[in-house]
Amino acid sequence: MEIILKKDVDNLGYKDDLVSVKEGYGRNYLIPQGFAVLATGPARKMHEETVRQRAQKVEKERAASQSDADRLKEMTIQIGAKVGESGKIFGSVNNIQLAEEMIKMGFKIDRKNIKIKAEPIKTVGEYEAEILFHKDVIETVAFEVVGE
Repeated sequence: MEIILKKDVDNLGYKDDLVSVKEGYGRNYLIPQGFAVLATGPARKMHEETVRQRAQKVEKERAASQSDADRLKEMTIQIGAKVGESGKIFGSVNNIQLAEEMIKMGFKIDRKNIKIKAEPIKTVGEYEAEILFHKDVIETVAFEVVGE
């Protein structure tokens, strides 16, 4: 069954993508939840027109996201955490703290678009995270957890 996505769906695709899914998944979950519409003849024509009209806007967004990614790669991100005597962090550092620090630095990043490669982070040190700036712009960024 082919459907057109109305919203981004994890592990399936992004808004306005034409994807193939199993009948049950499409009819029982995606369409009733408002995540997709059935890809019939008229829906496909409307989809093609929408994609054509949005092409320039999407390209501008991609270029802006790429410049943000390049700018962030040059910066050093430091996250402060309370540390015990043995060097362990009280609690752990996750994508929420990383997103908050990036917002303080002037970047507009949603925490859901950050995937830390070594979770959970419970010690001071250097780590990496994958950040989704745009569906075509994914960047690996290094950050450092320091004791306060």
